[in-house]
Amino acid sequence: MTRVRIDLFASLDGYASTTDATDENPMGEDWGRLTSAYAATRTFRQRVLGDTSGAGTTGLDDQHAAAHFEGIGAEIMGAAMFGLHSFPDDPDWKGWWGDEPPFGTPVYVLTHTAPRDPIPMQGGTTFHFRSTTPADVLAEATGAAGGLDVRVGGGVSTVRDFLRAGLVDELHVMTAPIVLGRGTRLWDDLRGLELTHTVHSEVADSGTIHVTFSR
Repeated sequence: MTRVRIDLFASLDGYASTTDATDENPMGEDWGRLTSAYAATRTFRQRVLGDTSGAGTTGLDDQHAAAHFEGIGAEIMGAAMFGLHSFPDDPDWKGWWGDEPPFGTPVYVLTHTAPRDPIPMQGGTTFHFRSTTPADVLAEATGAAGGLDVRVGGGVSTVRDFLRAGLVDELHVMTAPIVLGRGTRLWDDLRGLELTHTVHSEVADSGTIHVTFSR
C-alpha cells in the first residue's frame, strides 16, 4: 500500500527553513547548520554527491538517511525547491541537481505559474509541472508510484500544506541541536498531530533528535 512520507529538517526552536536565500546560495547560510549531520553520512555522500570512497558517518543518522531513499516511487515538491522562483523566465532551467538528480522517479512540481513541458533527466527522474491541489497531485503521483511510496520533498510550505490536509502517513523530522531564531516555522497550526499519529523519538550521536510521526 502506498504511503505518503516526508523527511524534514528543523531546529530546536521549530524553524525548518531560513530567510536569507539568494540565487547564489539558494538554501541560505543557516542550511548547513540544519543539515550537517545528514550531509556527513555515508549514504548522503554516496547517493547525492556520488562519493564511492565509503567515507561518511554511520550509525543512526545514516540509517535514517538510507531509509529516505528506500521504497519511493514518486516525489512531490514545491516550485521553490525546484528553483522556479529563482529562474522564472529561464525555459532551460532544469533544477538545482545537475544532469542526474538524486530522485530516479517521476517528480511532480507544484507551481502557480504557466505549466511547462515535462523534463526528462538522466537516472530515471522526470519533472512534471502541475498547478493543482495537494490531493489531486497526490492522486496522480500515487498512480505513477506503482505501489511504492510517495515522498513529499519540500519546501516547508508545501510540507505544511500536505500536513494540514491530513495527507501524510509518516513525517520524520531531523531536529538539529541548534537555535535559529528566524525562518519558516514548521509546527504552527498543526496542533494535535500526535493524536492522529504514533510518535517515536531517537537521539543520534551527533545530537540530532529523530522524531517520527506514523499513522
